Amino acid sequence: MSANNFTLKGKKKMTNINTVKNGDTVTLHYRGTFDDGTEFDSSYSREEPIKVTAGVGQLISGFDNALENMLAGDKKTIVLQPEEAYGDHNPESFTNLKRSLFPDGFEFAVDLTVPLMSSKGEPVMGTITGLTEEEIVVDLNHPMAGKTLTFDIEVLSVADAKEEDTDDETSSS
Repeated sequence: MSANNFTLKGKKKMTNINTVKNGDTVTLHYRGTFDDGTEFDSSYSREEPIKVTAGVGQLISGFDNALENMLAGDKKTIVLQPEEAYGDHNPESFTNLKRSLFPDGFEFAVDLTVPLMSSKGEPVMGTITGLTEEEIVVDLNHPMAGKTLTFDIEVLSVADAKEEDTDDETSSS
């Protein structure tokens, strides 16, 4: 019998209690840093853990994969290469936009992040990298593309998707 399997007297055998699986709701804290140790994000700093559904694409793939099989109370540090995070920086992912597409009075500046809409109608963030009288040059890469990221992860709780469904059914009856 493994440490994650047990039987309560008079109850059926329960397996993998509080082990993260795809579809589970996970409450966690994290701290993200670049190679040089500079912090870029932290739920600890906000004093607010995040709640995510594991394995459904809410997180970057390397972070999501790292959660699998963690238990409530587990802590770990992971280092993600660009392909496990925001991808490599694509030197062709730039576009030129006419200044006239922006509202009157818009203040353009190099390194300013601007919200845009893709040709498919999806929101995209771009970073202004160049300015001319008529146009702006926008980098469409994610700001963290090409970067190696380190995350300290602390799983606070794991709610099994099946248990949540059962809880919802019993609480509504």
